[in-house]
Amino acid sequence: MHSNLWVEEKFQDYLGLKFKVEQVLFSGKSEFQTVDVVETKGHGKMLLNDGLIMVTERDEFAYHDMISHVPLFVHPNPKNVLVIGGGDGGTAREVIRHSSVEKCTMVEIDGMVVDACKAHIPQTSCALDDPRIDLIIGDGVQFVKETAEKFDVIIVDSTDPIGPAQPLFGEEFYQDVYNCLADDGIVVSQGESSWYAMDIQQSLLKVLNAVFPKSYLYSFSNLTYPGGLWSFTFATKKYHPVNDFNAERVEQSGLEFDYYNAPLHSASFALPTFAKKGLAGLIDND
Repeated sequence: MHSNLWVEEKFQDYLGLKFKVEQVLFSGKSEFQTVDVVETKGHGKMLLNDGLIMVTERDEFAYHDMISHVPLFVHPNPKNVLVIGGGDGGTAREVIRHSSVEKCTMVEIDGMVVDACKAHIPQTSCALDDPRIDLIIGDGVQFVKETAEKFDVIIVDSTDPIGPAQPLFGEEFYQDVYNCLADDGIVVSQGESSWYAMDIQQSLLKVLNAVFPKSYLYSFSNLTYPGGLWSFTFATKKYHPVNDFNAERVEQSGLEFDYYNAPLHSASFALPTFAKKGLAGLIDND
C-alpha cells in the first residue's frame, strides 16, 4: 500500500508548496522549534523547521555552494571562518573544502537540528566531525557579541526572520559582526526572495548599509524555497564581489561544484530589473 502523505509548506497566506512523502524519519520539538526529517519521493531527504523547508538532498548544493564559495573566492586568503546557523552542516562542509581555511567555527542554536541531520541526512552533515570544524551549540547573537576572535568571512546561514532567527536581521547583531570581522572581512547572509520578501531584503540592506561601507545582493535558483529565485546579501569592509574576484582561483583550487562556477559567480550579482528598482539606493552598483 502506497502512503498518501504529502508535506505542504504554506507561505504567507496565499501560496503552498507540496511534496510527496515516502516516510517520516524524525519528528521532534526542541525548545526553539519543531524539527522534522522526511524522505520525499522526488527530492530525497528533507529537513523542516517549524514546517518550513530548510534543505532537500536534491537541491541543497545550490544554496550551500552559493552561500560559501562566493565570499571565500572573493577573500584572497580566508583562514578563519564563522558560520552562524547552518545546523544541517552543508555550509560548513563547503567551507572546509577550501585549503586556506584553518578553522571553521559553527554556532547553531538548536542541537536537535544538528543531531537529526547527523542521524538522517549525512549528505549535508558528513563533515561535522572534521577537526577543523569547531561546532558550538549556542546563540550566534551572543557569540558575536562576546568573542575576541577575528574572522575573515562570516556566513549567516539563518532561517527566515521569525522565531529564533529574528535577531539575526537586526542592526545590533550586524554591528557585532562588523566588530569581529578582520579589517578586510566579508559577511554573507541568507537574503530571502525578491519575488515574495523584498520588504525583508530592503530592511536587511538598510541595516547592512548602516554598518558596512559596501552592500550587495546576489541570487541563485533553487527548487524548494518559495519563488525559486532566492538571494544572499554580501557586505564587505574592503572587497568588491566581482571586481576583486579572480576567476583563475576557482580553477586553481581544483575543486568541483554542482552549482557554483566562475562565470556564474559574477553573473549572480546581475539582478532582474524589478529587483534593481525595488532595491535602488540600497545596493552598490559600482
